[in-house]
Amino acid sequence: MRPRKLILALALLALCGTAFAKPVTYVCDPAHTHPSFAADHLGGLSVWRGMFTRTRCTIVMNRQARTGTVHVTVQTASDDFGNRHLDKDARTIPTLLDTARYPIATYVGRLADFVHGSPTRVIGRFTLHGVTRPLTLTIRHFECKEIPMFHQYRCGADAISEFDRAKYGMTFGKAFGFQMWVRLKIQVEAVRQK
Repeated sequence: MRPRKLILALALLALCGTAFAKPVTYVCDPAHTHPSFAADHLGGLSVWRGMFTRTRCTIVMNRQARTGTVHVTVQTASDDFGNRHLDKDARTIPTLLDTARYPIATYVGRLADFVHGSPTRVIGRFTLHGVTRPLTLTIRHFECKEIPMFHQYRCGADAISEFDRAKYGMTFGKAFGFQMWVRLKIQVEAVRQK
């Protein structure tokens, strides 16, 4: 076979491989997936940090085609500031989480900007406190590998973002000078489904 025809044949095979690659579903391990957050306290006096302890998520990814989706559900009453009084206030104050009215927060997005088979961003929509707005996550680290001790293939990521909580109707403390930014840091490990 002539070199030119060989190159063309290899290119066609590569295209076919990409075209027939199937998306793979991963389900997040709740014991190793925690959205954590940081927020201003008293207008710059300090920063309060916490996390949500009950999260479910599904990732569907085709690394060859550089596509994928993310669907995350968080139980808002699982907030944990390490301070039970603050946990209760955040759950019950109408201009904070108000978990009786808004028990679930969701994030739905698509994986984007793949580099060497790994996504570097998630472009999506975040629903919190009954409000849905665009929110992009930056993926700082992403890796997939076999985990022999669990007999599983897992993908893990570390993602960050920031949003203005007032835009979600969570304005508690604004009149007293509280800054409205919330910084998200999300660790996730997801198990490949067979």
